[in-house]
Amino acid sequence: MGEYFAHETAVIDEGCLIGQGTKIWHFSHVMPGAEIGENCNIGQNVVISPGVKLGRQCKVQNNVSIYEGVTCDEDVFLGPSMVFTNVTNPRSAVNRRGEYSRTHVGRGASIGANATIVCGHDIGEFAFIGAGAVVTKTVPAYALVLGNPARQMGWMSEYGEKLEFDAEGLATCPGSGEKYRLEEGKVRKI
Repeated sequence: MGEYFAHETAVIDEGCLIGQGTKIWHFSHVMPGAEIGENCNIGQNVVISPGVKLGRQCKVQNNVSIYEGVTCDEDVFLGPSMVFTNVTNPRSAVNRRGEYSRTHVGRGASIGANATIVCGHDIGEFAFIGAGAVVTKTVPAYALVLGNPARQMGWMSEYGEKLEFDAEGLATCPGSGEKYRLEEGKVRKI
């Protein structure tokens, strides 16, 4: 556990790990058993539950609850008020604590404001989930998904730009100039 900043109103429980250079802002709560990597930014009114793991340089915007069963690789962006679930059939009177489904968010993925990720569906690396989307199935790496239910509407570069593939399955990111290949429904940087 390195040196980190926590606003005086944040609640940091014993038994969590917080990486060097991380900032935790107003009214946020990091629970025991949570692990936060180096140089993360945890916005206002965020809850990070036991067992949650965030990689290095994650940005969690205001009003996000990250429930047990969620893991995020490095460089993940979680937009304002986006939601993870961890039970598919919740009932107030039924304890499902041992039945949490897992959700993994791959490196560099972005999840837009007010999006909902239904548990048990992984988000591939560098995927881009549009604002307000409701994700009800696994999202491939580099995919752009929008809507309710979320549907794939294209592909995104690591730089966050929409990719347009030619007849040979090649695309160039308009922002970075990096090149990508689309083969058999999968994108990779070349």
